[in-house]
Amino acid sequence: MNARQRMAAAMRLTVPDRVPVMCQLAIGHYFLYSGVEPLDIWFTSQGFAEALVRMMRRYHFDGLLINLPGRDPDWQRDVASIHKNGGETRVHWKNGCTTIVPCDDNPHYYQPDGSRFFPPFQTVDPDTLYYVEPWDTTEITYPYSWGHEKEPRPFDDFFPTFHLDTLRMVKEQVGDEVSVHVEVFSPWSQFMELLNYENALLAILDDGAKARACLARLTEGALDLACRYAAAGADALLISSAFAGAGLISRRHYEEFVLPYESQLIARFKQGFDLPVYTHTCGAIGDRLDLLLATGTNGIDTLDPPPLGSVDLVEAKRALAGRAFIKGNIDPVNTLLRGKAEAVDSDVRWRLSVAAPGGGYILSSACSIAPHTPPHNIERLVPLAETWGAY
Repeated sequence: MNARQRMAAAMRLTVPDRVPVMCQLAIGHYFLYSGVEPLDIWFTSQGFAEALVRMMRRYHFDGLLINLPGRDPDWQRDVASIHKNGGETRVHWKNGCTTIVPCDDNPHYYQPDGSRFFPPFQTVDPDTLYYVEPWDTTEITYPYSWGHEKEPRPFDDFFPTFHLDTLRMVKEQVGDEVSVHVEVFSPWSQFMELLNYENALLAILDDGAKARACLARLTEGALDLACRYAAAGADALLISSAFAGAGLISRRHYEEFVLPYESQLIARFKQGFDLPVYTHTCGAIGDRLDLLLATGTNGIDTLDPPPLGSVDLVEAKRALAGRAFIKGNIDPVNTLLRGKAEAVDSDVRWRLSVAAPGGGYILSSACSIAPHTPPHNIERLVPLAETWGAY
């Protein structure tokens, strides 16, 4: 089997030749180790595509995740100046805003007064919403427009043609070599990012009906983008639902504000495309694996173990075997970032012994690989899977 076939088998709950390996890397890890300039990674489709492929090949992963949208090739027309100071770069825009690009973390876009913009909930009209991309170059705008475009786009032409450029460029480089995944933000994640987290949580308490109307609209945009990615050749769809764990919302609120909209998104997507869909939810999700399954997802990503989360791998394997594939569960902080080689080996061998039997397991860090994770710890994963994860 090649890498793409191996991933497909695991996601389809059949048995591959060995357990596949695929980790999501933090943007800061690409900045530090890909050899591509952070400015190029963040602001250009070509730079991010190159970083994705380089790191996939360095670590011999069986798949990669495209988790930034394609970028406007003419982005520099809106730049007033760019200044570097040590490991930090500042992009000063003609509108007075500034993007700060660290050498090891996600950039952020700041208003002229130094703040980040989030619209007050009371000013948001649900009918104006379609999709919110928090990692656009200007982050959150409302009404939503891409980059420095002056006006919002109509919903039937909402996503710029360059939005899919990174996917196209990656596919041109890897062909059918590896499994290429794309990310779409769940309606709930978009809502949280739009208002900022604390304000979004207050909003569902203050006006649940309006919040549900917003989520319904954001479902439409997520579906549109998911279908565009699938039509462009993606091998799997990741729904990023990072803020749906017990550390943020209860099971009751999950059932009210997450489950209906993710279920609708997945069901409608599957009407048009036969691609695996899986869900990324961080933190304490041990008490809601059944609710994640109820969305119709094909797989669950991260499965953070204690102390980062609340997932016991033995229990998760018992609950999910034959129903959804599992991706993750290696502690990205205490094992991969801080652990010695022997600890990584022991940890990975145990997880393979629990989750590999019967197939349906993708070896991965639970959440993203931290920026400063030693590459040699990540480089151990595929050899371990080849030795201890063979079928």
